[in-house]
Amino acid sequence: MQCNYFGICGSCRDYESGYEGQLEHKLSLVREMFTPFYKGEIEIARSPEAHYRSRAEFKIYHNDGVISYAMSRLDRQGAVMIDKCSIVSPVIASVMERLLIEVSDLELGHKLFGVDFLSASNGEICVSMLYHRALDAEWKTKALVLQERLGVNIIGRSRKQKEVLSRDYITETLTISGETYRYVHIENSFTQPNASVNEQMIEWSLSQLEGIGGDLLELYCGAGNFTIPFAKKFDRVLATEISKASINAAKQNMELNGVDNIDFVRLSAEEFTQALDGVREFRRLEGLRVSDYELKTLFVDPPRAGLGEEPCAFASRFDHLLYISCNPETLLRDLELLSKTHTVTAMAAFDQFPYTHHLEMGVKLTKRG
Repeated sequence: MQCNYFGICGSCRDYESGYEGQLEHKLSLVREMFTPFYKGEIEIARSPEAHYRSRAEFKIYHNDGVISYAMSRLDRQGAVMIDKCSIVSPVIASVMERLLIEVSDLELGHKLFGVDFLSASNGEICVSMLYHRALDAEWKTKALVLQERLGVNIIGRSRKQKEVLSRDYITETLTISGETYRYVHIENSFTQPNASVNEQMIEWSLSQLEGIGGDLLELYCGAGNFTIPFAKKFDRVLATEISKASINAAKQNMELNGVDNIDFVRLSAEEFTQALDGVREFRRLEGLRVSDYELKTLFVDPPRAGLGEEPCAFASRFDHLLYISCNPETLLRDLELLSKTHTVTAMAAFDQFPYTHHLEMGVKLTKRG
């Protein structure tokens, strides 16, 4: 990948040896980390070398009435002004080039401090404009013109204010093991940023669930990124997530893909454990009998903090455990607990964020005895 800002911009921190070099550097570290638990081959999901990010956030810098994009510097000494970014999707790259020209022309730059982009492979894009001022009728009139000129979905945000001019979501299409899935991705909520690696991540996960059957429990399900394809592998799926917006999107995505064997429930992992063990009753589970499920498989994709002691104790009850981790260090900590009852039978590495030190991991564990 060619970039004029390598070594200056703080977004990409491992670039000197090229794509394969940075990937091998990360892989060598995780191979050494996880050797005590797994000595087999770690499968690798590579990313496109450029234009792979479907979600991006930029600061806006003002200088003598001229606005430009900015990123934090690699040396943490302020910001660096940029006019393009080689890691964003082609859709975002195209809109970036034109957006600030039109913003200046329409005088929409006053108190603008950030712009977030969310794109789909079919060309749909949401552009969220972040302000340090209230957005009034004049802003809306001008922003509607901006939206028409660029052919995008504009969202305006300021303190306790959100103005949606058309819609605040895009519909992404993923091809997974030869099948097509569609997902509603909502602006300002979590989505997988690298569509190509996401497809590979779901495909690998599906391969680890082959032939198990029964019912599946998923914790931290988000908007159903994994849940929807997983549903074809199981009789029923029970999926939990604490975010109300994500649960609503997950239910919409289930309908969008014609899936009818998933129950999405807005509970934290800790709350679900309490419900399953009969410690507490929750109105959000009204009409749903958790005890009716044949839950012998657990899938988790927790935040960077990982699972921790109590959730690991809960996970150890299951015959089959599939764990997607966005933080190898907390995964290592959790495996020290889970390995007391389970054996690691497969492992994969997903390069969601090339040219950084970040690497996501997948682990399949099977209960001993």
